[in-house]
Amino acid sequence: MTIETMTREFRYDSVRLPDPSPKLSIDEVRTAFSATYPEIATAVVTGPEAIGNKLVYHFAKAIGVKG
Repeated sequence: MTIETMTREFRYDSVRLPDPSPKLSIDEVRTAFSATYPEIATAVVTGPEAIGNKLVYHFAKAIGVKG
């Protein structure tokens, strides 16, 4: 039996984003990526979903009404 560590991967739309640091929480990762993708700051995070040897988290745009 072998133990394999699963790495995290983040996805936003069709973009795959690498894990900036395994030590960061999901909220800290969101903050880090929001500098490049401002929409991520208010995005909903879903996951993790196990795909192969990765834990995949998805950032989905928050849908709201301006007014």
